[in-house]
Amino acid sequence: MTTPLVALQRPKDISLDEIEAELSAIWHSQNGVNSAATRASTFSMVVYEPEEFQQLLAVLGFYKGPIEGLLGPQTKEAIALAQKAYGYKETGRFDPQTLARLREEVAKLPSEQVKMVNADLRGTGVSEAIAAQNPCRIITLCPTWGVDEGVTAQVSAYCPVHKTGSNLICSEYITLRGTKAALNRVGETVKSLMISDLPKFVWWKATPNLEQDLFKQMVESCNCIVMDSSYFIEPESEFLKIQNLIESGTFVADLNWHRLAPWQEITAATFDPPERRMSLVEIDEVAIDYEKGNASQALMFLSWFASRLGWQPIAFTQDEDDFYEIKRIIFSGPNGKEIKAELAAIPITDPGEIVGDLVGLRLGSSNPNANCATILCSETAGCMRMESGGGAQATVRTEQVTATNDQKAELLLTQQLQRWGRDVLYEESLAIVVQALRLKK
Repeated sequence: MTTPLVALQRPKDISLDEIEAELSAIWHSQNGVNSAATRASTFSMVVYEPEEFQQLLAVLGFYKGPIEGLLGPQTKEAIALAQKAYGYKETGRFDPQTLARLREEVAKLPSEQVKMVNADLRGTGVSEAIAAQNPCRIITLCPTWGVDEGVTAQVSAYCPVHKTGSNLICSEYITLRGTKAALNRVGETVKSLMISDLPKFVWWKATPNLEQDLFKQMVESCNCIVMDSSYFIEPESEFLKIQNLIESGTFVADLNWHRLAPWQEITAATFDPPERRMSLVEIDEVAIDYEKGNASQALMFLSWFASRLGWQPIAFTQDEDDFYEIKRIIFSGPNGKEIKAELAAIPITDPGEIVGDLVGLRLGSSNPNANCATILCSETAGCMRMESGGGAQATVRTEQVTATNDQKAELLLTQQLQRWGRDVLYEESLAIVVQALRLKK
């Protein structure tokens, strides 16, 4: 079915009636073209897509590509150009220092110069990935920089190729654009656009902002709020916010948590033999390497392991001037034994789109007779650094971890939409992360 893209371009906040009228017009126009097309949904989802870095880079002239939120070669080059211009280390990666400077430079510009000329592709990619298996209604919120001219809307319908019986199953897309202030004003409209008798999801592609009206309204209206801690520039503070949400009764899903599954599965498998399982209590040394730029995966994996063995954090320190940004966490085991964990941020020559992937893990014991020494490493990075770390035990089990075929957020989200209830294992692990962070000195 070919459907028109209906744009409501008015310099005012769009209304619920106008959007619903345009959707009805689309379906009415198709009645004579394809009478078998069925307007059906499995859930409603709001996607908040700020893509702030790309917009700031574009406004300042560093980035010429489309606004779509991918850390591709063009975006990396633009970040590196900005970092060079401002005298920062040219990493080509998102970081708090660069983001703060970009915001500062854009704030200096006269409001009439803050205009977006780049193609805005937000609201198109994720819809294709999800609708192929889950016909639904997707409402994409796209904050923009510049003068507040109200909220504009684009409305369209899409029918995947597959069929159910003789009917096409179609999805509806609603894309709202406006400044953050403008989008904050239409929170009630967004809530009303979510179909009342279907599950409601919010994919918040940004850091959680407990003070933002729009965020609070979305949390109140959804069954599950989905985030991805690989987006977090300062994940440690964001974990504290997520914990607050969970404690208030909100179901939270972190897509980055699912990227740890291969590491968790192989770790568990290495201790399946009964003789090794008995030696788990001997572990008192843990070392984790992760890709520099985001400690989320390292913190979550360590806390998952600690939660399974009943460890409780009792101290957290970080070497601020250390090249590897070493984080040291001390735990107390069920028998009062002290466990020392060390997390190291490793520079990667050619990093992928996901920031902070695990690189290596070493488990050991101060008891040379314990049968628990284990080294896991990513298939791409190899085990050299972990093996060079040594250890008291002569027998070490070494395994390589192969990441799942595609760990991009859109595909992980498709899986998450099938299980939107509480994830007790995630919540227990996050609780350990938060306990450790509150001890940080």
